[in-house]
Amino acid sequence: MNRAPGPLKLGAREYAPAQRLVMAIVNRTPDSFFRPGVTWEEGAALERVREVVAHGADILDVGGVPAKPGDEVDVNAEIGRVVPFIATVRGEYPDLVISVDTWRHEVGRAACAAGADMINDTWGGWDPRLAEVAAQAGATLVCSHAGRLPPRTRPFRLQYDDVVADVLDTVLGLADRAVRVGVDPARIIIDPAHDFGKNSWHSLEITRRLSELTATGWPVLLSASRKDFVGEALGASLEERLPGTLAVTAVAAWQGARIFRAHDVAETRMTLDMVAAIRGDVAPARTVRGLV
Repeated sequence: MNRAPGPLKLGAREYAPAQRLVMAIVNRTPDSFFRPGVTWEEGAALERVREVVAHGADILDVGGVPAKPGDEVDVNAEIGRVVPFIATVRGEYPDLVISVDTWRHEVGRAACAAGADMINDTWGGWDPRLAEVAAQAGATLVCSHAGRLPPRTRPFRLQYDDVVADVLDTVLGLADRAVRVGVDPARIIIDPAHDFGKNSWHSLEITRRLSELTATGWPVLLSASRKDFVGEALGASLEERLPGTLAVTAVAAWQGARIFRAHDVAETRMTLDMVAAIRGDVAPARTVRGLV
């Protein structure tokens, strides 16, 4: 189901189609994908929030379970990691858009009750009740493609006749179901979920053809920050992947993606502002060259 492009609603805010938003990552885990444990302690996590807000983050995405395989984190443990923290952040930043990164409806419900505006379901509707929680809470929902893999599963020799067609079939189906259970269409986002259920060839093709997702009219989230397909394309370690990530960001922004989940907020914000200036969506911040 396609839709006419329109405003995106996040909490009490509305964003026009031309606005490009930065979603800052805060992982409340000791074993996260990038720089594990750096925001495990609450004090460090709160300092990270203050930093990314100062650097221009529009959305804060809080996660309590790594995407990669590892030690089991049950529902109660996940709630303990993210829900009190979301409540604390909401108290300090009443107007900040807060997202919870979870595939579990229990966590989504508790997070929304604590002040989250958005549920980032990175595992492609694995728990169908998550859409119902979003509807009941009036929250924004991210509908993702994970190749029908269970949460925290790495892909192994997955094949698609056409990976973009599979992504479209999945995310549009999830969006349609979300509307049917009561989620406001203006509060639905689609995410091809680079690397989730995909090899690097798949993620590169999705990037190349991202305009096929933006053409659906649904706001598209790019979640590519420092991911493996960037590292494999460049032969780069995690610490060396920022330039590649920003290249992907610029390509996706040019094709119409609207939200960019990022570890490096200041650099992502600057990249998006440059794309907006090239496109003519915003005026340059300063223009004196050749004029004075």
